[in-house]
Amino acid sequence: MTPTNPTGGDVPSYSVADFLQHTGEKDMPGDVFELESSRMLEIHVNGRVWTKLGAAVAYRGDLKFVREGMMEGGVGKMFKRMVTGEVSPLSKVEGQGRLYCADGGKHVTILRLAGETINVSGNDLLAFEDTVAYDITMIRRVAGMMAGGLFSVKLTGQGLVALTTHGQPLTLRVSASDPVSTDPNATVAWSGNLQPELKADISFRALVGRGGGETFQMLFRGDGFVVVQPYEEVPVVDASAGG
Repeated sequence: MTPTNPTGGDVPSYSVADFLQHTGEKDMPGDVFELESSRMLEIHVNGRVWTKLGAAVAYRGDLKFVREGMMEGGVGKMFKRMVTGEVSPLSKVEGQGRLYCADGGKHVTILRLAGETINVSGNDLLAFEDTVAYDITMIRRVAGMMAGGLFSVKLTGQGLVALTTHGQPLTLRVSASDPVSTDPNATVAWSGNLQPELKADISFRALVGRGGGETFQMLFRGDGFVVVQPYEEVPVVDASAGG
């Protein structure tokens, strides 16, 4: 519904009734995840789901929020959390009710996994069903090239996954004869069979207007896809800055 401008001024306005109708929650039963808007996810919780820590903005019903514990998922995941410093902490949401999630006004996209595997940047994972298995992954050879490393969450199984992006995402096909290089800070997700490499490229910084010095790219080879967004979320730390 388009707001009216009854006073003839420059700023349009809603009546209270119109505003409630325009912004009220939309009940579309059937899926555990639904979009209340392009930037707001509603989750119908009946048991347990996982969300990015701090992503909950409202809820109704009887829900309990528990931060993912250090021992969650066994010793292997505990070690990875120690290495990564828990870059993308998760929250378990348990009970029955409706949960509303958002992340900095970013656009939300819902994916349905049917046995596939997808890797998602820790910055861009909003929520996933408890039927989806997860693991923290670290890109090869990254520890010596970027302060703190570069980490993602590997998701596998059957269920819904919600991603967030700044603006409309772009999916690029990757093939053996046509590899793709991306800016790590604009890279959102990639297919589970790809194992990106991190490489330094001095010329890439000049291309994107960053000035002198070297910067990094993620290089994807093989058969799959990579998703990028028109935004860089976290500055890449130069190797030279580490002393």
